[in-house]
Amino acid sequence: MCGLRPLKIGTLTARLPVIQGGMGVGISLSSLAGAVAREGGIGLISTAQIGFREPDFAEDSQAANLRAIEKELKKAREIAPKGILGFNIMVATKNYAEYVKAAVKAGADLIVSGAGLPVDLPKYAKGAATKIAPIVSSVKSANVICKLWDRKYQTAPDLVVIEGPLAGGHLGFAREELTSLGADTEHASKTFKRAEYENEIKGIISLVKKYADKYGREIPVVTAGGIYTHEDVMRQIGLGADGVQVATRFVTTQECDAPDAYKQAYLDAAEEDIVIVKSPVGMPGRAIRNAFLREAEKGKVAVKRCYHCLERCDRTNIPYCITQALVNAAQGDEENALLFCGSNAWRADKLETVHEVMCELCGLPAV
Repeated sequence: MCGLRPLKIGTLTARLPVIQGGMGVGISLSSLAGAVAREGGIGLISTAQIGFREPDFAEDSQAANLRAIEKELKKAREIAPKGILGFNIMVATKNYAEYVKAAVKAGADLIVSGAGLPVDLPKYAKGAATKIAPIVSSVKSANVICKLWDRKYQTAPDLVVIEGPLAGGHLGFAREELTSLGADTEHASKTFKRAEYENEIKGIISLVKKYADKYGREIPVVTAGGIYTHEDVMRQIGLGADGVQVATRFVTTQECDAPDAYKQAYLDAAEEDIVIVKSPVGMPGRAIRNAFLREAEKGKVAVKRCYHCLERCDRTNIPYCITQALVNAAQGDEENALLFCGSNAWRADKLETVHEVMCELCGLPAV
């Protein structure tokens, strides 16, 4: 039996306290999310350019994306009819509100939202059964979002996700903060000031509890970033977290929606290959240094088409088109791809099943 308590988010109860983190473009779609939900965790589909396979994506990416939201959730529900499924939606997305409304309309159980502060998320999900969760990285950002939701919408989050500096993809930290925490070196596993950031986690948990008390309900907190083993999970639980969000560990599973070349890049990566990059989103990000990033370091990579993906994107000044780079990754064109990953991607040495990963994370025998 698993010694971990179920994760309760209002009326939702996940048997295992593991949320699979959203990964775009096309890395966490219905196959991965459905498989995690079927195992008793929570599966998240990333809406970031989710419609990249739709025939009209190049001409009208938003229409393609909104259509694909319903399609992917339906396919995930076929895999896990009784599972908990939702979406990760980036605040930086152009026409963010439309994506939230589409996810709610499709019947998402949960929306997790980061890459910016989702200040108006309650307005877009109002009246729906869909639970809503902001991603925060500091006491300051948690305080801002909780105070705003309380004052403006007389509500509090259903769940709070704390994403630390070892996470993959876009990070909620300035580059200087990553340096201060020792999270941007070639060997972050050795230089990361874990205890210092764990104090921040405890502070956020304490803050969230104040709002839980005010609204007379439980608000679970899950932590993310650098969680790879059962020991990592238990450390987070020991800090007071109710569960964890894990992304990178699921990339090298058979069920992950990523192409084989993407998974192989994780299997081949050494720790020193994992670097902090500047994203056109305006945030630092973590990725595998490959031919594409080496080219980007020399200067701009030509932007051939605009997909209107980000709210604040100046095509004339961006180092590369993030949509094209991530679509290339999702299509297996590794040489021209931005390969987002967490700090522990280098630890992957074999393909596993989602069942095996969930069992290992939760300390269960893989039978």
